[in-house]
Amino acid sequence: MVHVLGAVPIRVLIVEDNRDICENIAAYLEKHSYVMDFAYDGISAMHLALTNRFDVIVLDLMLPRMDGLSFCQKLRSDAEVETPVLMLTARDTLDDKLKGFKAGADDYLVKPFALQELHARLQALYKRRHGKTDNLLTVGDLTMNRSTLQVHRAGRRIDLTPAGMRLLQRLMETAPSVVARDDLETLLWADERPDGDALRSHMYKLRQAIDRPFDSPLIHTVHRIGYRISEDAQ
Repeated sequence: MVHVLGAVPIRVLIVEDNRDICENIAAYLEKHSYVMDFAYDGISAMHLALTNRFDVIVLDLMLPRMDGLSFCQKLRSDAEVETPVLMLTARDTLDDKLKGFKAGADDYLVKPFALQELHARLQALYKRRHGKTDNLLTVGDLTMNRSTLQVHRAGRRIDLTPAGMRLLQRLMETAPSVVARDDLETLLWADERPDGDALRSHMYKLRQAIDRPFDSPLIHTVHRIGYRISEDAQ
């Protein structure tokens, strides 16, 4: 997959048991800075949804082991996961759509569909979700404006590399939760990761900019898991 550093990747979970459809979706979306994971049954999809961070879930209704409606209901009511869900199905009656929305779906696309429309709907769901929050991210005395990409700490302007900017934004958006190493590596390189521990090098440079000139560190390593940003070191 060709991944452009300047583009923000949208991470999508595709839940579809038809592998030909999955291949068509992958071939199209990989051209538009998407990072995709695939599940071919409801149980596998639930495991992925609960153990990874996705921006959007594309969900077929007719699935083995757990159907799409049950998956969506459990995702919302039991797991309390708010990731936007786009239902993808051949069922096109109003009653079917209402059942989907009642289960917790955010949008509904009927098969057969145009890949361009799928792309447009995914973009809309992503923007709708991220547009609900303020452009200013704040952790302690550190701020980032997501519109201007200006970073300040204690009133001092901090200049970052493009990679550092993207890492910091993800950490601040997720704060104070831990962001897994795998998620950060996917953010930077998708599936074309470099040899060696390049992430550690980028995190070292980010810490030099964010923490070294100040009294207390904000970026913390969670051993063997990932990183978090917080005023609290614990």
